[in-house]
Amino acid sequence: MRQFEDDPTLTDLLQPQQVSRLESSLEALGLGRVSLTTTRHENAIPVEFNLETVAWLSGDCSQKNLRAAAELVSFILLFVAKYRLAANLHHDATEAGYEELQRKHEALKASEARYRTLSDQLQEKVKEQVETIQKAQQELYESAKTRSVGQLAAGIAHEINNPIGFMKSNLKVAGDYLDELEEKLPGDEATRDLLNDFRDLLAESQDGARRIATIVADLKTFSSIDHAEYTHCRINDLLKAAIHLLRTSYSDRDLAIDERLGELPDIQGNPARLSEAFYNVLDNAVRAIDEEGRIIVKTATDSSGNIAVVIQDNGCGIPEASRGQVFDPFYTSRPVGSGTGLGLTVARDTVRAHNGLIKLESRLNAGTRITLLLPSKH
Repeated sequence: MRQFEDDPTLTDLLQPQQVSRLESSLEALGLGRVSLTTTRHENAIPVEFNLETVAWLSGDCSQKNLRAAAELVSFILLFVAKYRLAANLHHDATEAGYEELQRKHEALKASEARYRTLSDQLQEKVKEQVETIQKAQQELYESAKTRSVGQLAAGIAHEINNPIGFMKSNLKVAGDYLDELEEKLPGDEATRDLLNDFRDLLAESQDGARRIATIVADLKTFSSIDHAEYTHCRINDLLKAAIHLLRTSYSDRDLAIDERLGELPDIQGNPARLSEAFYNVLDNAVRAIDEEGRIIVKTATDSSGNIAVVIQDNGCGIPEASRGQVFDPFYTSRPVGSGTGLGLTVARDTVRAHNGLIKLESRLNAGTRITLLLPSKH
């Protein structure tokens, strides 16, 4: 709608069809033929608007009637202009209201976007806190389990070490007595066979006593009895203890474990948790191989003095679709009841707690290699 910033013209105020209707109305009033134009004709009367001539009125009537008609047209144009002005004001107010509503709508959308972003941030923080709490709970569980194993091993060591010491001492004395008896008994073949069998029995008993003592010592190393939480750790010794316990756990199998242990520096760490991590990885390797399978355990240092522990098997391997889940808590590919799904999770968390990292490489039906990298200095 045109805003009348300058004085309007006739065409601004009336459309052509409205001019025609006005002319017809004037003719119906008995003025004869009437013409309202912007061009001046002879005997035409000016039609004014705001003291400006906007049109000319001519007709077949007298000048007096024509002048009266011109005043009537001017009067009509005045009200037309007022109507246009009111319409323009209403239009401007409506436009301004619409623009204000648009502005408020945009502000509301921006506010909603900010609140949505804030909500997403809060949800992310809640998720992080839940993960932190779950990790803390898992660490508390593992710590409690380790303490329980330590207490059990301490009890076993206390209850078994003394009797084993008596047994080993008595078996040695029994061997000495057997030598004395041999000098006093007849030298026939039956007696010699009996004495030889007796010596074999004593030797087997002494070997069994030594094995029990070794198992107790390994269990003490595994559970870190008599050690502070963080102390000097000999990685090779922890690995040997874990391997020995593994062989004991799978005594019904002849495990082929190739130990290639290099010279390593001592590191500060938690012996119990590191031993448990090594055992868990080794246990997974044993479960992956068949009777002809083989496990290689290697240790070495890099140019920075950091320690690499490599445990490799030639077993069934891990399907590609499952490799991204093997470190997830409670994930296991074993039958229900055959595993907790925490072994590799605990190993990963233990290595991370020692500022290290763990890497897994695997090919289906070709084997798996797990590398645990531990810094020599924290």
